[in-house]
Amino acid sequence: MEPPRLVATDLDGTALRTDGSISPRTAAAFARVEEAGAKLVFVTGRPPRWMSTVAGAVRHRGLAICANGALVYDLHTERIVESHLIDAEVVAEVVAQLRANVPDLAFSVEYEGGFSHESEFQLGGWDRNAVAGLRVGTSTLTARPCFKLLALHQRMEPDTLQTAVDELVGHLVTATHSSGRALIEMSARGVTKATALATLAERHEIKPAEVVAFGDMPNDLPMLGWAGRSYAVANAHPSVLAAVEHVTAANNDDGVAQVLEELYK
Repeated sequence: MEPPRLVATDLDGTALRTDGSISPRTAAAFARVEEAGAKLVFVTGRPPRWMSTVAGAVRHRGLAICANGALVYDLHTERIVESHLIDAEVVAEVVAQLRANVPDLAFSVEYEGGFSHESEFQLGGWDRNAVAGLRVGTSTLTARPCFKLLALHQRMEPDTLQTAVDELVGHLVTATHSSGRALIEMSARGVTKATALATLAERHEIKPAEVVAFGDMPNDLPMLGWAGRSYAVANAHPSVLAAVEHVTAANNDDGVAQVLEELYK
């Protein structure tokens, strides 16, 4: 059987170790993919500002699909080359609907040129120090288009909050989650990791059957369903493990590398 022409992999919890690093074994497996002439695409929920370390580890080669499909990011130039934004009017309506129906939510937004958050939004480790001073009021937060709108609840379970968001504003945005927190990530309606990956593959005349994909969280499900062959890492969310035919070792055990070493001997 011919090796895949395109490898699409999530980063956090999948190809990266829990500390966010790329192991030497995984880096070598990525190099093997490119040496075989196949395309390697990182398909992540991360915004571009979190991609510098990854870009350096892969020697600034290739493309990344960021923000769950909302952006295509050139790792060589470290610039956004394609974007799908949520209109400001939609952002404002979504925030109003959720705030009226789900108490104690806090919001943040990712713009092409930066990041803003309400004062009640508890920042994660990546941003706790990096974006100090970008606290804004709701009217400022919703005043312009963004590529990702995030809603955080301190006490709800992620899957429970996801269900509520889908019921309330699923006709306006596409929502998912990818962390242990009740942090819902919303993109423009219809934008997913799968839509962006399918567009990229079509441009290179690559069929889904020629793609292998790796993931661990609900935001990976559209991509895993689209690709011809899909793997969950052993540490994946239960919904992901239930959705795929193939399971590899956990992210900390180089599960993605183990598969790639077999596919690209």
